[in-house]
Amino acid sequence: MCGRIIQIEDEDEYAEAMEFKLEQTIVPEKYRKSFNAAPHTLRIVFRLVDGKLVAEALPWRYLSHWAKEKNLRPAINARRDKLLTPYYRSMMKNGRVVVPADGWYEWTGPKGDRQPWLIQAKDKKPLFFAALTNQGDDVAIDDDTGLLIVTDDSAGGMVDVHDRRPVALTAEDAMTWLDTSFSYQQAEELIRSAALGPEYFQWSEVSKDVGGHAHDGPELLEPTGQIVLGEVATDS
Repeated sequence: MCGRIIQIEDEDEYAEAMEFKLEQTIVPEKYRKSFNAAPHTLRIVFRLVDGKLVAEALPWRYLSHWAKEKNLRPAINARRDKLLTPYYRSMMKNGRVVVPADGWYEWTGPKGDRQPWLIQAKDKKPLFFAALTNQGDDVAIDDDTGLLIVTDDSAGGMVDVHDRRPVALTAEDAMTWLDTSFSYQQAEELIRSAALGPEYFQWSEVSKDVGGHAHDGPELLEPTGQIVLGEVATDS
C-alpha cells in the first residue's frame, strides 16, 4: 500500500516539472504542505479540464455508497489489477488524476519495532502518482468526495518494504494518464506498462518519528541508516 507521502513544493513547481502550464488552482487555505502527509488529509492533485491543467486539493480517502452502508473504513489506494472492474469504471473514465509527490514512506520489521524507509527518485525529482477521484469537474467537494492512489505489486529488485507500491509515472506518461481522449482500457494498459521500475528509486532508512502524525519537518528526510539503490528487476 501507499500510506504516507511527501508534498512539499508549490503546485506551480510540480506543474513545471510536468512541463505543462498550470491554468487554474483550486486549493483551500486549510491545505498544508507536508513532509509526512497521512491519509484523510487534503492533497494536491492535477487533472485536465478542457485540455487545461488544473490543481485541486482533495481528501486522500474514498468511501463508496455501498461501503458506507456496510460501515467499512474508507479506502486510500486502488489496486491496478482491479481498475477494469465495474467498481472503478466511472472513475477510470472521468476521474483520472495525478498526485505529485516528492517521495513516500514504507515500513519493515515486526509490529512494535517497525523501521520506516523513505523512497524517492534517485535524482530527487518529483514523482507523479496515478490516482482516481469521484470528484467532478464542477461539483463542490463534500463528505463523499475523495481520491485513491493507484498501487501495483512490488517489482523484483526492490527493497522488500511492502508487497505493493504506488504507480509512479514520468511527466509525459502522467499527462497521457490525464488525457480523457484515451479510453479507460488504454489508461490501464499505460500504467501497467509504463510504471517506473525499481531502478528509478532509492530507499533510505529514516527516523521512526515518521510513524507519528504530529512529526512533520525536513529532518524526517534525513537518512539514519543504510541507503539502497534500486536495481533493474530480473526474473528469478
